[in-house]
Amino acid sequence: MTSKISIRKYPVPRNRWFERLIAILALVNLCLVLFDLTYIPWRDFYLQVLPNVTQLYDPIKGIQPHPETQNYLDKVTELEEQVLQTGLQSPQAESLLGELRFLSHRMIEDNPFDVANKSGTLAKIKNEIRLRTNEQSARDAFTRFWSQAYLSQMGWQSEINFFNYQIRPLINSNYYRDIGRFGNFVNRFWLIDLPFVIIFALEFLARTFYISRRNPSLNWLEAMLRRWYDLFLLLPFWRWLRVIPVTIRLYQADLLNLEPLRSQINHDFAVSFAEEITEMVGIQVIDQMQDAIRQGDLARWLFHPETRKPYIQVNETNEAKAIATRLVNVSVYDVLPQVQPDIEALMHHTIASTLKESPAYQQIQNIPGLNHLPNQLTEKLAHDLSQSISNNLIMVLSDSVTAKLTSRLITNFRDALEMELQKKHNVQEFQSLLIDMLEEIKINYVKGIASSGVEKILEEANQIHTIIHQ
Repeated sequence: MTSKISIRKYPVPRNRWFERLIAILALVNLCLVLFDLTYIPWRDFYLQVLPNVTQLYDPIKGIQPHPETQNYLDKVTELEEQVLQTGLQSPQAESLLGELRFLSHRMIEDNPFDVANKSGTLAKIKNEIRLRTNEQSARDAFTRFWSQAYLSQMGWQSEINFFNYQIRPLINSNYYRDIGRFGNFVNRFWLIDLPFVIIFALEFLARTFYISRRNPSLNWLEAMLRRWYDLFLLLPFWRWLRVIPVTIRLYQADLLNLEPLRSQINHDFAVSFAEEITEMVGIQVIDQMQDAIRQGDLARWLFHPETRKPYIQVNETNEAKAIATRLVNVSVYDVLPQVQPDIEALMHHTIASTLKESPAYQQIQNIPGLNHLPNQLTEKLAHDLSQSISNNLIMVLSDSVTAKLTSRLITNFRDALEMELQKKHNVQEFQSLLIDMLEEIKINYVKGIASSGVEKILEEANQIHTIIHQ
């Protein structure tokens, strides 16, 4: 019997609303946990699609604008305001352009994106500027881009629009993250998670108390282990494991249907387990049989009956003898009359073939009026012989003397066969053949059952289970 994966339900109609409330609360907590785990990798996406979310959540992760890249963007904003006031050719605008060229070169050299593990973003920025200015070097590209001649030639508005739509979001995605006292990045998610953990802890203690009261034989530790998966809701680390208790709670509160998944898991587990057990048991049995043959246990069992263990009869009947007797009776009384015409035909052919080789038969065939006599005699003889055989077999089965003679014949035959089989060369030959035959069975059938027969067996078991529970 294979074990099945089961998730226990606690159907308490009065508390169904409470079960669902806690399950929904656990689901909300899991969503927050997943959001926290994915916030850093997906921050660029949130920054473009949901900028307000990043403004709220950046302090939780200890994120603040990087001073160097933020100063760079501030200078670009200041340049835009200055151009609007005094124009691109003013000394103030030229001074700001010089500062931007210097800041661009320092950004390339210092790589302020490395702290946030965003060096790829800097590479993309340099590539965009090179393509825009047709320069091979990133330093030369920034020098040309932040020059009055280039901006006047290409058009101030189009170039600043290019920067604001293509380059500014990339630079703005960089950030600086605070380091805690233990050398780790600051993460204040525990402040959000703590109220949920307190609620789950209180609910876990209350449920443990309830289980221990209903089962006085359980101590508190055993009662806690009844809901072992709820412990994942209380751990301040490996929070992603909370998917286990959340899924189970949604299933227990009838908010999530896991029956198809559970049935498939049970089926796959049963198939895998049954395949392993079938193959191991089958191979083990055959290996033991091969070892017994090699050690001579089979020969001793056959040729030395006194060493056999007492054989227990269930219904005081020798089933092997009864089966053999029944097969003989069915063959003689029921089967033989049905095949008697075939026996007559076979005998007729045999007798006729034999007579054709006789000179007397050939001479009779040449006598006028007697040429049909041999055929008639052959048919009569074949019929009488087949009938005689059938009657003799029936008489043998009903005659006590014949039964005794037959029994003596079988005994003598068995003793003579046993004497011959006990000869060393015969024993070794039979042992070798039996071992090879078992090895072939192990290869061709036992492993075949494990690979193809288990699925059929499980289907039949499921059909029987369905019929029983209808």
